[in-house]
Amino acid sequence: MDAQRQFLQTITRRHFLRDSQVGLGTLAMAGLTGTPTPRARADGPGAAHSPPTRGRAKHVIYLHMAGSPPQHELFDYKPALIRHNMKQCPDDLLAILQKERLPFIDLKARRPKLLGTPYRFQPHGDSGTLISELLPHLSKHADKLAVIRSMHTDQFNHAPAQLLLYTGAAQFGGASMGSWITWGLGSENANLPAFVVLISGGTDPSGGKSLWGSGFLPSIHQGVQCRSSGDPILYVSNPRGLDRTVRRRSLDALRTLNELELKRIGDPETRTRISQYELAFRMQMSVPEVMDVTREPKHVQESYGATPGKASFANNCLLARRLVEQGVRYVQLFDWGWDMHGTAASNDLMTAMPKKCGEVDKPIAALLGDLKQRGLLDETLVIWSGEFGRTSLNEERNGSKFLGRDHHPHCYSMWMAGGGIRGGVTHGETDELGYFVGRDKVGIHDLQATILHLLGFDPRQLTYRYQGLNQRLIGPTEDGSVIRPLVA
Repeated sequence: MDAQRQFLQTITRRHFLRDSQVGLGTLAMAGLTGTPTPRARADGPGAAHSPPTRGRAKHVIYLHMAGSPPQHELFDYKPALIRHNMKQCPDDLLAILQKERLPFIDLKARRPKLLGTPYRFQPHGDSGTLISELLPHLSKHADKLAVIRSMHTDQFNHAPAQLLLYTGAAQFGGASMGSWITWGLGSENANLPAFVVLISGGTDPSGGKSLWGSGFLPSIHQGVQCRSSGDPILYVSNPRGLDRTVRRRSLDALRTLNELELKRIGDPETRTRISQYELAFRMQMSVPEVMDVTREPKHVQESYGATPGKASFANNCLLARRLVEQGVRYVQLFDWGWDMHGTAASNDLMTAMPKKCGEVDKPIAALLGDLKQRGLLDETLVIWSGEFGRTSLNEERNGSKFLGRDHHPHCYSMWMAGGGIRGGVTHGETDELGYFVGRDKVGIHDLQATILHLLGFDPRQLTYRYQGLNQRLIGPTEDGSVIRPLVA
């Protein structure tokens, strides 16, 4: 029995209904709805193409503070917490706590105390947005920001919360947001990955590489992790004794073999493999150039606080601007070190929090200013967030004398700028003690729906057929809605 016949015998009915480039399900749906087949293109699996509607944003830079910064110290000012600082939590709040599952606050050991922020807030810009003194550089861009103070999630552990944020589900296996976006839009630069990941803080985020994985989408859409020191991508350089000419001949031979495999078996993933090999070859020339921050003028490097050759969040912000300038569609920055439990000096609000803010404040402000000056901010959506919030209570784990806050899913703050966002607005608010959302609650799927909308997609129509279902970033229910007051 030949290989093709053997392969065909393994195909089930679901294979014919999958939303592949030539899937019968896709063709049937296109006929029923009158819409074109979304992936039926002759110009390669990663080529750029237009979204269904004209989106304001063409690129995304997502700045994720892994571990989740406390919103009370940055964007959600609560005078009531300050007035009742270090007083035992009131009876009505205690009754709520006793019905909840708290990660690290031990109600049996002690009655928790309210914790007011030790930092001052001031209104900034024409909008009067309240921002903490810990972010003096970002405060100058207050009128570019849309601050959401009413975010909430249903996860209070790092990995599940990060997975929910980036894949739409708290379990492994989903496609990441960057993969969805690059699958929908393709790449503007054939010599660079459409989706790049940059990491600082010394470690990967808790959710691991699944946060930039392609899941069930074609693997060409997975994120490519780059480094800001050493080789930008591991193994991007030719091995010793192998020059570029020999590498080209090797790839030509591989391409011939893969094309024979594609003709014989018909697996679309083989076409993806061919594209990835060719992209890797082109990246050997393009990636080192775009990742070289020494090509930037000295005053630009200094504005970010970037140090060439050093792995840092500042370098990554400058690289993010260079990447979107070269047509990279989605750039994801993860910065670890924001898990402020107050169990030691390394994670307390008085020493660690100012240090972490000092590491990111200047680079983020420089990024926003640089994008604006180069005419890129209007088409680049910049997002800043953690994966959940922090409590209004002092954690005081095991009697610790340091100040810190436990994980908190019920409310937190984030902001967005550029790319069709209305600047200088604040959306939603929390209750007096900053424990629950008081108005205009925003869920994870609402945020995802808004991002897709700004890029030109209907979040309910951007689907991929897998396991008999039309998979979506916002999940199978109808709870994801565009946050209209934020859209310019």
